[in-house]
Amino acid sequence: MGPPPAVFRSSPEKGSSLLESNAFFDRTYEETMALLVEARNYVAFQEAKDQRGLPPQVRLQISYESLRVTSRLTQVMAWLLALKAVHAHELTADQVLGEQFALSGGTICSDPSGPDNGELPSGLRSLLQRSHSLYMRAERLEEQYRRSVA
Repeated sequence: MGPPPAVFRSSPEKGSSLLESNAFFDRTYEETMALLVEARNYVAFQEAKDQRGLPPQVRLQISYESLRVTSRLTQVMAWLLALKAVHAHELTADQVLGEQFALSGGTICSDPSGPDNGELPSGLRSLLQRSHSLYMRAERLEEQYRRSVA
């Protein structure tokens, strides 16, 4: 079968470069990790404070949106770790293209709502916006990756 195709470059015959070096991947990985830590800190230390004195419906919305942030970030991190495994020759490109390693979360993770909801705390709205942006970027990268190894 030969070496796995470069995760970060499309094949020369396909033209455009997916990712020229590990630098882009590393930045995306670091951004995802930083957002995961920030989301964890929000849930662990700030979410309960933000919910104090709010009506039950708003508290429920805060919990729901916190879970959506977590879902987006864990989906992106899992996909990035699968790509990392391809580079380490622990998985093949064909394995990563399977459903087991596909970015999932579909309609819940790709829904952009939340940041515009003024009832939500500003820190959570920021996490919602940034996690959505990252998830959508990962979705585009996954599609480019699929085309580059197909």
